[in-house]
Amino acid sequence: MKKLIYTILIFSLLSCKESPVPFDQETSDVITTFYGDALEFKESYELLRSLSKDVGQRLSGSEGAKKAVLWSKEVMENYGFDTVYLQEVMVPHWERGKVEEAYFYSEKEKINLSILGAGGTISTPKEGITAGVVEVASLDEIDELGREKIEGKIVFYNKAFNQRYINQGASYGQTGFQRRSGAVKAAEHGALASVFRSLSSSTYEDFPHTGGMSYKEGLDSIPHGGLGVLSSEKLSKALKENPNLKLTVKLSGKWFPDALSHNVVGELKGRKNPEKIITVGGHLDSWDVGEGAHDDGAGCVHSIGALRLFQKQKIKPNNTIRAVMFMNEENGLRGGQKYADVAVMDNEQHIAAIESDASGYVPRGFGFSGSDEQHKKIQDWLKYFDKNTISYFSKGGGGADIGPLHRKTGTPMFGLSIDGQKYFEMHHTAKDVFELVNARELELGTASMASLVYLIDKYGL
Repeated sequence: MKKLIYTILIFSLLSCKESPVPFDQETSDVITTFYGDALEFKESYELLRSLSKDVGQRLSGSEGAKKAVLWSKEVMENYGFDTVYLQEVMVPHWERGKVEEAYFYSEKEKINLSILGAGGTISTPKEGITAGVVEVASLDEIDELGREKIEGKIVFYNKAFNQRYINQGASYGQTGFQRRSGAVKAAEHGALASVFRSLSSSTYEDFPHTGGMSYKEGLDSIPHGGLGVLSSEKLSKALKENPNLKLTVKLSGKWFPDALSHNVVGELKGRKNPEKIITVGGHLDSWDVGEGAHDDGAGCVHSIGALRLFQKQKIKPNNTIRAVMFMNEENGLRGGQKYADVAVMDNEQHIAAIESDASGYVPRGFGFSGSDEQHKKIQDWLKYFDKNTISYFSKGGGGADIGPLHRKTGTPMFGLSIDGQKYFEMHHTAKDVFELVNARELELGTASMASLVYLIDKYGL
């Protein structure tokens, strides 16, 4: 009998150990209030309006970026965050200039194409570059064709998004080579310039997309620009009809010496463990077209707004919560690298880092990079999101700006996952403006970030 009782007792203890943490009504009430406050007061939306309209474009090194730094600092000071400070970082400074043209002639008719220089491209001569065109769909095709067919030509990369994918981020990953590496590969075989199909999910618009690119030291740099989707299809069709047509490209991008800029940091100090830090952030810089509302103004106001929701409920966190506006995600990642370097130098204790850099559309979950044990633990937190739009914690995820912190210190990181069906239509284009942001969708993101911070702060990882 004693043996039986002992066996039952051991089994019960093991079962308790493996069972989920009981539902906590207080936690649920706090999270419900986060969502209610965000949706009612819409402070993040109004912050985004100001960032988009009063500051606007804010590419690293620009006057807009300087204004954005001051704007962020003032906003967090006015909210009464416990500490607000600037973290110096030297950033690249590139300007696109005023001239961006692409055209060809068909039966003496001039056919204009929409084009944006890739971020970091050099300029063409003032008169432009006019040459024959070689159309390809991969970097391997360049190698296969070789110098004989590429030299003296303009390479045209025309790799479209796979429309069959539900996750258009996967399509972005498969097509990104043409923007990032296209100029280097074309230059290796003697091309005069290169153009690429915009990394867009759209099949019905002609907004050209910009974005980061690379050059290779020791190799001649060539001009590189993105064509709108319809322009790309127009050029491809014309090449089939006349493989010998000549394309003219005019770009005026120019590099300047690195510029002094800043990450902007605001904190709510922890009452129990002020030395332990939960970072929540977005990147303050944007491309120089549009207003950077979705990319990544939304992530910035998500992060500031998360701390603001703590203030509204008068919640004193156990650990220090730090909102970071990272500078230079788009064309250098200098801000994220500097933040990680300082964390290592100062021997900071980071519990977790969370980034929002996927737009202000409807949030669906979080990607997570950490241990299997941690990933298993956070699955139980989904019970606190049963009344909103968050439905998963997937393996793998984070963000470009918090990536260096994760790699250098092992800090677990989360990335807010968004319903991205519309994102790549406006990503890195002039369409990325405040008017394309829905207030309720944006505020759901703010509340989701605040809720995750609260859960980490209360239960740990």
